[in-house]
Amino acid sequence: MFKKLYTQIGWFVIVGCAAAATHWAVAVACVAWAGLTPLLANVAGWLVAFGVSFTGHYRLTFRHQHAPLLQSALRFFLVSALGFAVNEAAYATLLNITPIRYDILLALVLIGIAGMTFILGRYWAFRHTR
Repeated sequence: MFKKLYTQIGWFVIVGCAAAATHWAVAVACVAWAGLTPLLANVAGWLVAFGVSFTGHYRLTFRHQHAPLLQSALRFFLVSALGFAVNEAAYATLLNITPIRYDILLALVLIGIAGMTFILGRYWAFRHTR
């Protein structure tokens, strides 16, 4: 039982890091190259990273749970949207109250949302309901 959980956590970290790196890179590129504000660029980063995150978690992290694809996609989108809402609110607040650079703040916020995503993914989004 613990072996499966440790494997799942390992894949979650790998997929999560790939999705977070994608989110961060897209957001930073949108600020640097497209001139978007950090908060708007954060939306673009999240949308691109959602595809990386869902695909990785469905095929790797939570594959043994055998949840139906459409059900998992819809549920995980809700989990991701909730995480993004918390992310965006925290990011907006921190951008206004701290002197820390936008890219560093975004990295910190992305790390902070990870735990919530794992718990909701494991016990709801990718749960196979019979």
